[in-house]
Amino acid sequence: MASAPLGDDMFDEFLEQRGHDTGTVEWDENYNKKQCPDCGGLHGSRATQCSVCGWRPV
Repeated sequence: MASAPLGDDMFDEFLEQRGHDTGTVEWDENYNKKQCPDCGGLHGSRATQCSVCGWRPV
């Protein structure tokens, strides 16, 4: 029996019900620097990618 594919909204709701954050992830701010939410690396205000782990905001 085939099932219908889950849409993004249904998948997000499924994850949120189980305690996962599905919102957009952006840079954290620490003093006047950008901080990577993945590894905690600090960067200047013009950074577009983490030079430590390679993370980029979506």
